[in-house]
Order: sequence, then structure tokens, then C-alpha cells
Amino acid sequence: MTVSEDFTSLTGGFRGELLAHCYRMLGSAADAEDLVQETYLRAWRSYEGFEGRSSVRTWLYRIATNACLTALERRGRRPLPSGLGGPAGGPEAPMVAGPEVPWLRPLPDALLTGDYEDPASVAVSREGIRLAFVAALQYLSARQRAVLIMRDVLQWPAAEVAELLGMTTTAVNSGLRRARAQLAEALPAEDELAEPAEHDRRALLDRFAAAFENADVNGLAELLREDVALEMPPLLTWFAGRADVTRFFAAAPVFAAPGRLKLVPVRANGQPAFAAYQREPDGTYRAYAVTVPTVTTTGIARIVTFFDPGLFGPFGLPAAIPADPAGL
Repeated sequence: MTVSEDFTSLTGGFRGELLAHCYRMLGSAADAEDLVQETYLRAWRSYEGFEGRSSVRTWLYRIATNACLTALERRGRRPLPSGLGGPAGGPEAPMVAGPEVPWLRPLPDALLTGDYEDPASVAVSREGIRLAFVAALQYLSARQRAVLIMRDVLQWPAAEVAELLGMTTTAVNSGLRRARAQLAEALPAEDELAEPAEHDRRALLDRFAAAFENADVNGLAELLREDVALEMPPLLTWFAGRADVTRFFAAAPVFAAPGRLKLVPVRANGQPAFAAYQREPDGTYRAYAVTVPTVTTTGIARIVTFFDPGLFGPFGLPAAIPADPAGL
């Protein structure tokens, strides 16, 4: 076996979970992929000096975490609209864009798997990537973020985290308490976000997609919680409450008539999502947005819609779906 083959066989199986780790730190799948590439490049360059004093997994996480901390020194946090201000007073409010904001981006689940990943690694990589959790991490400093992820998501001992970050164990434990407190303020209570059984969740998601495809505002309203929130990066404007969210959709052009949208099920951030295609005058459906609903036992609690056709590529989806001759 060559050195290259040996390196690949030892390190290849961790790519998916390293991508998830870098995504938690950075809030962008594209940035995370770049940092994973950098991690493997750094690991390859130092491979001959790796003496096995720690596991390969621990070694790679050390490299990846340090690379992320360096990157975060140059980059600001990646928020959702709700992280930048309060909701609009009503759907008649002007829609304000924030193209200069480095927005939080969704992570396609398909990126977490590869030729080398085993099911256990995939399961680990998907822990702690829920959109709400990653959005809440953005409220933490880079070092707090690293401490919380390493301790609470990856379950590293405090002493190992301290060694990696150049801190004392006492400082790690103190930082973890502060990070948990800040996270608790930013995250909804777990019981509020309890998920329904798989059959009920699937039925609700089917009704959600049908409401959009059939321009059925009333049908959509029935699925929403009273305190539902709607966020639509890169728009700074967002809405809270069933009444305002429903009125916004009622006035939206895509709800003017049935058939304006086609929703394709995907998975993002370890949860069900949809890629929405918008119908053009010639009948072609073109990439429009990726929407991630948060489904709870009491209805849909949040809808985050990313208006970025460029996201469709990482989800493995085409930019357009040809017109159906039978539907013209």
C-alpha cells in the first residue's frame, strides 16, 4: 500500500462528519467544504509526522477546528433575518433586501455521505445540524461555538477540548456554561419543537407541498402554528404570527393561481425540506428557492425560504425542469 493509499484509507471515512463540524462552526456548506479540503491538505502535509498519539479522528478534528477558528477571524457570523431585528409590522411592510449580509445557508444532507462513510459516521455527522440550532450558534463567539460543539455535540472530554483550544479545563467548563445559557435564550424550548410521528409528519408535509402547488392559502394557514415565523433570506424582512404570514402568502404572486410552483422533496440540515421550482410562461419550471419548514406536533413553527437558485446544484437538482407537453 502506498503512502497515499494508506492516508486515504485512514482518513477518508471522516469527510462527512468533518463537513458537518465545519458547517456548525461556519454556517455555510460552501465554506465548510473549503475548510474540509484545507483540513485534508494540512493533514496530508503533516501525515508523515503523525505518530498516533491520538486517534486519526481526533487528529483531523483538531486540524479542522483550528482551520475554522482562523477562518472565523476573517468572517462575521451568518445570521437568519430574525437574528438581525424584529419582525415586520405586517405584510404591507416594504420588503428590504440584505445582499451584503453573509447569510446562514442550508446544508444538503446528501453532502454528508460518500464512498467511505459508514452508517455510524453519517449518524454522528447529522447530529446538531438542525437549522434552528446552527442559527443559534451564530450568537456565540467563535471560541464559545467551538467549546459547545466539541463538548455537547461531539462529547469530547473537557481536558481534550482545553488542549485543542489552548485553554485550561476550568476555562472550558466556564465557557461551556456561558455558551449553554446564551444558546438557551436563542433556541425555542425542546417541548415546543417536539416532532410528530413519522406518518403524521409525512402527511403534514404532503399537505404543505400541496398548498403551495395549488395556491391554497387557507389550506396552508391550517397547518401553521399561531406563533409561526417566516424568514426569507436574502430579505431582511420577516414575519411572525399566523395572521401576518397568511396575509403575506395571500398577496404573493406565486399564490395568484395554481401551478405556479412545483415542490420537490429534499433533505437539509437533517430535516425534511423542499426545492421549489417556479413556472415560466413557456411552461418550464426554473429553480426558485429552497424552503425548510420546522414541523412540530402542533403544526409548522417556522418556514425558512432561501431565495437562491444557486443552492440547487449542491442538492443534486437541475436548474430547470422541462415543460410537460400534456400540461401546455
